Amino acid sequence: MGLSIDEQKAVEKFKQDVVEPSMSKLVILDFYADWCGPCKAIAPLLEKVAAEYADKGVVLVKVDVDQEKFIAAQFQVQSIPTIYAMFQGQPVADLTNARSESQLKQTLDQILSQLPIQSGEAGGAEAQMAQQVEQYIAMGEQILAEGDAARAAGVFAQVTEMAPDNAAAHAGLIRALTQAEQVEEAKGVLAAAEANPALASDPQIENAKAALELAGNKVDDGELAALREKAQANHADMDVRLAYAEAAFAAGDRDAAADELLAMIEADREWNEGAARTKLLDIFNAIGLEDPWVVATRRRLSKLLFG
Repeated sequence: MGLSIDEQKAVEKFKQDVVEPSMSKLVILDFYADWCGPCKAIAPLLEKVAAEYADKGVVLVKVDVDQEKFIAAQFQVQSIPTIYAMFQGQPVADLTNARSESQLKQTLDQILSQLPIQSGEAGGAEAQMAQQVEQYIAMGEQILAEGDAARAAGVFAQVTEMAPDNAAAHAGLIRALTQAEQVEEAKGVLAAAEANPALASDPQIENAKAALELAGNKVDDGELAALREKAQANHADMDVRLAYAEAAFAAGDRDAAADELLAMIEADREWNEGAARTKLLDIFNAIGLEDPWVVATRRRLSKLLFG
């Protein structure tokens, strides 16, 4: 009572994300912010340990204090990171000072020995594992969308160990490694995925392969400048404009790539069987459809195509 609509939504989201899972599991609740250096430092440790303890009934939930100010206030968060262990809707331990892997694991072991946590060995283990895998994939995608490709790769790598036949995890790992400019490592993951019958024909692996191929179009600064000049000098030469868009994206300038491709679509959307639109969709898949930049650029494409 007395809560605003936004506060009610925040409470409902917290119930769904934290309280409900904590009824049978141990939830590591991490209050963080994107601008917080110590938060970024501790995040890989939390993700690694949570993944290793997933079969013991441990899950990690992150709460951005800038986005969820009301929830942070209810927990009286004074500094970040603030990290709690939650069970059945209540904090059961403050994990904030557990800054090493051994400290965190020791604390979790003590908690798990004292509480009736539903581990992966109990009934419904497969369903629990599937839920945990889905959660960590979503976390990896979020981290990748925030621009921390190396850390996202670490999360996806953990998931591929948990679920070797999960296409979304392998595709995410390939895309993350590609964005982190670890192209050879990405090629290795792709080769392994294509050799796995359970993964080889999955569309997500194909999208990740497209991301890797786009990264292969990287040229040096001089070549990129020359392509830009040619594209600007002759708008009728669609092949040159496409080559420039590919090179711009491979160089990390996705805004320039998207602007060029959208301009090409506006000029002649049917050119080369819609090659400009296809290339833009490849870029969307390479980055990830949930990425804020992709969402915004998809709106620009839809407005162009459908008015």
